[in-house]
Amino acid sequence: MKLGLHIADFTWDGGAAALRGHLGEIATRAEDAGYDRVSVMDHVWQIGHLGPPEHEMLEAYTALGYLAAKTERLKLLTVVTAVVYREPGLLAKAVTTLDVLSGGRAMLGIGAAWNEEESRGLGLFFPSTAERFERLEEALQICLQMWSDDDGPYEGKHYRLERTLNSPQSLSRPHPPILIGGAGERKTLRMVAQYADSCNIFDSPELGHKLQVLREHCERLGRNYDDIEKTAQLRFDLGPRGEHVEQTIEHLHELAELGIEVAHGTLANVTSPEALDLMGEKVIPAAAAF
Repeated sequence: MKLGLHIADFTWDGGAAALRGHLGEIATRAEDAGYDRVSVMDHVWQIGHLGPPEHEMLEAYTALGYLAAKTERLKLLTVVTAVVYREPGLLAKAVTTLDVLSGGRAMLGIGAAWNEEESRGLGLFFPSTAERFERLEEALQICLQMWSDDDGPYEGKHYRLERTLNSPQSLSRPHPPILIGGAGERKTLRMVAQYADSCNIFDSPELGHKLQVLREHCERLGRNYDDIEKTAQLRFDLGPRGEHVEQTIEHLHELAELGIEVAHGTLANVTSPEALDLMGEKVIPAAAAF
């Protein structure tokens, strides 16, 4: 099992002036600790269970570009891009740019979007749920076409591109890995089976059931279930003195038994060097053995 670090809270000591230093240090320590990937949210305001909307939030792809410059090995992605926040052609271009400038370390994390409040607040496009899922599928098709040898037009219900030219092309071939976030059984997991290289499902008692639903979609579509990387989204809290390390390792083993290959989550006290060092010394090596 591999671990990913998800950075979702930027309200740290020192305010905006200190953000650059904190974020860079977190990324380099995470890489040194042995994390496989690092991600940020694609939000423009902070979300409710983490803090009020007024708390600090960095734009996702600008932040990932900075992280690309601070690291050498970590995979880089959003968990997950809100499909309606960017036109698909521009999104494919952004992920391609990240991939080229990071030396082939970009992933496309994408989902149907949910935060209507921030969208309305900043005037971002936010159609109905049904339309967002339609646009998600078209965006996946557009990105895959732009990462292929076909630079012809794309004609969909919502998007029309006259020429899907993408130069330079991504270093990751055949394309940057696609991760779809969410666990909706009819639409999201079907799209994972049809288009994605990786899924991202919240750690919950329903996780095993959701993976079974994904397996059934794969069978119907003729997709090899084992070819899809299974990732779970969770929160790591090792305790102020590391008292929860063994409990954390035990839970990761339980997730591995379900078939989870990447445990991807936030880390309590992430700005503390001790927290990241403890992950590298204890948790990441133990998970690697699962």
